[in-house]
Amino acid sequence: MKMQELRIEQIVVGTGAAGFQAALRLYQNGERDLAILAENVNAGTSRNTGSDKQTYYKLSLASGDLDSVRTMAEDLFAGQCVDGDQALCEAALSSRCFFRLTELGVPFPCTEYGEFMGYKTDHDRGRRATSAGPYTSKLMTECLEREVREKGIRIMDQMQVIRFLAKDKKVYGVLCLDKKEKEEAGYVLIWCSNVIMATGGPAGMYHDSVYPTSQTGSSGLAFEAGAEGKNLTEWQFGLASIDPRWNVSGTYMQVLPRFVSTSQDRQDEREFLMDYFTREEDMLSMVFLKGYQWPFDVNKIFGGSSVIDLLVYQETILKGRRVYLDFTKNPGGKEIPFEKLSPEAYDYLKQAGALFGTPIERLRQMNEPAISFYKDHQVDLWHEKLEVAVCAQHNNGGISTDAYWETKIQGLFAVGEVCASHGVTRPGGTALNAGQVGAVRAAEKIHLRKLCQEKEDISDEIKQALGREAEEFAKLPVQAAGNMALGELWKKASMRMSACGGMIRNRESLETALKETNEELEHYLELVKQPAPSQLPLFYRLRDMLVSQKAYLFAMLDYAKSGAGSRGSALYMDPEGRQPDEKLPGLYRCRLDQGAHGGIVQEVSLKDGECSACWRPVRPLPEVDYFFENQWKAYRDREMI
Repeated sequence: MKMQELRIEQIVVGTGAAGFQAALRLYQNGERDLAILAENVNAGTSRNTGSDKQTYYKLSLASGDLDSVRTMAEDLFAGQCVDGDQALCEAALSSRCFFRLTELGVPFPCTEYGEFMGYKTDHDRGRRATSAGPYTSKLMTECLEREVREKGIRIMDQMQVIRFLAKDKKVYGVLCLDKKEKEEAGYVLIWCSNVIMATGGPAGMYHDSVYPTSQTGSSGLAFEAGAEGKNLTEWQFGLASIDPRWNVSGTYMQVLPRFVSTSQDRQDEREFLMDYFTREEDMLSMVFLKGYQWPFDVNKIFGGSSVIDLLVYQETILKGRRVYLDFTKNPGGKEIPFEKLSPEAYDYLKQAGALFGTPIERLRQMNEPAISFYKDHQVDLWHEKLEVAVCAQHNNGGISTDAYWETKIQGLFAVGEVCASHGVTRPGGTALNAGQVGAVRAAEKIHLRKLCQEKEDISDEIKQALGREAEEFAKLPVQAAGNMALGELWKKASMRMSACGGMIRNRESLETALKETNEELEHYLELVKQPAPSQLPLFYRLRDMLVSQKAYLFAMLDYAKSGAGSRGSALYMDPEGRQPDEKLPGLYRCRLDQGAHGGIVQEVSLKDGECSACWRPVRPLPEVDYFFENQWKAYRDREMI
């Protein structure tokens, strides 16, 4: 085993859109002693995911649409369990961050007069959404990376952070596994003043997932360092293709594809949606609405579009069949009765010039890049069916932070999806804006702290204690003495999470899942085989995933015990609750929370191997004194001008 020690003042972990932006903002604020750490620069969700037209949510910037920072903040805050100061920041900085991206070359479309027009997305009252196409976040990441490289900011690739070194609620360093070392274990211990964590959501927890396989997350690192989880119960689940992993939202639904299910060997093909619906036009209108209302939402299962998700879940999970979207034929194999559709569906398709033909022909008319994406991944929608399932898509919860995106650990920041700024529901596309805003705020806090405080060196006592902790953690692999392959345990744990912590949850299965996860974590070294040097990344990643699962399952169980009802993308089974429809099985019986707990936040801590939870009121939307001279003075005081 080799251990190298370095000193780098500012560390950014992650090379997605949030991570690159954080590094650029640090650089803009005068920081030069900084580095970006990445397991693989080309991995992660920002670079490898998208949808029919991946959305970026921002303040309205076109036409006569009335909007304001306060209005946007109120809409974000209305998502329930959202802290008002973060909602205000995300609204206030949305235009600044958006224009920074356009100046870097992200091709967001505008009118010939320079107006950045928008469209309506899910949970959106206005038309704030925009898109650069299916690859919006990829384009953002590439433009930001180009700027990072032009400025000469150091990128340390193949560095897997496996431990945050913190003491007395302050971060002092990170321990990395050097993945370039193939013959023997190589570690790098970096002492630092600040760490900006931009590692994405803990996607590896779920087996049924639309996240790219390169996205696993590192939330366990933060929990073990003493950071708190917030709203860990809140995920988004939605229809997605399995291979390639891709959201089938927006236009994929609005062109009204055919839903078919087959046996596992792809025989016994049948359309199944009409088993539930009485009228064809109602079924078609609900499929159309899935484009707007893509995430599964318990508020939309009683006569709403989320019944589509339940019907797909029923086919795949309960009946063990496979489900496909067929764009080559209309549902039922006949012409669409467009004039009988809901007014919303008819008017949209009419305005798009798509009241004709087959789903694939309508998709070509409305969004041809959505076809090209699948063709680029060897799926020809003109001739092939697309296999889909209900998958984990986004974590609305995550690590708890303040209005500067700083955790309870001084110097440890969480930006992007790893940060819990969203709440229960959110307008589609807010995640991309939140990642950019969080990067600005974290860099600003680091800058302000340097202005106000003298630099503190690490004491010898703390350095020695944390150095020993790093050495002990690096020795864990040689202590493994089990017989189970790492991949086998990963598959077992992720399948358990999808079954028990997915969109359908019940208290008994959560208790069982948490117990099994605790046992696997407690006896981890007794269960898994001693890894070869090439297996060390998976060894540490799997352990981190189990720590994350422990915290998330604990949060879900605590929520279930609290008596709160179903909300967001999570249906908590209640035998005495309401059943969506007699045609659907009893496991969908539930009681809706209906906002009863929307004003409080659940936070989870991990200490000495045990989880605990507390509930607190949301931080309200700030009431700001906008008198110019007062704010000008406050600004000068902050910036020490």
